[in-house]
Amino acid sequence: MQSSSRPIRPIVAEAIAVLDDLRRIVRVLRESSRAAESMLGVTGAQLFVLKALAEAPALSLNALAARTRTHQSTVSVVVKRLVDRGFVKRSASQLDGRRIELELSQRGRTLLERAPLAAQDRLIEAIERLPRAKRRVLAEALHDLVAEMCLDDEPLSMFFEEDDADVRVARGTRRG
Repeated sequence: MQSSSRPIRPIVAEAIAVLDDLRRIVRVLRESSRAAESMLGVTGAQLFVLKALAEAPALSLNALAARTRTHQSTVSVVVKRLVDRGFVKRSASQLDGRRIELELSQRGRTLLERAPLAAQDRLIEAIERLPRAKRRVLAEALHDLVAEMCLDDEPLSMFFEEDDADVRVARGTRRG
């Protein structure tokens, strides 16, 4: 039996410190998402995408993915939901009819007028303010952590945005 007066081993103390900081970040992201859902009826990820679209007259899906610091396939799931709900419009580019552009609808603009700050904005700004060497170390450490947890092949999603499979499982339905 381990004595309570015995000092915590450094590896345990470091793990606690990392987990505590991750808990702080996840808590703020979760609370931001819940606030957006209760105030506006959209998830934190959807609010984040709407705010990114508000910063430009029209964006391609790839440009939107770059602004939200996500992969195109990840942001496309959120965009589809926003289009389906009438917050975002898709249209062919006037310069190149093959290119689809996304922009806020009037309904989306109205929703943003009463929207709180998305925690994802704070997270991205904080990461980008870190010195380049620290960002690189953080990226490598997180990549290594994901590999150690065997999560390399897990699908990506935006914070607290369920993918269609998650929604079906929560509702007890399956595709097919």
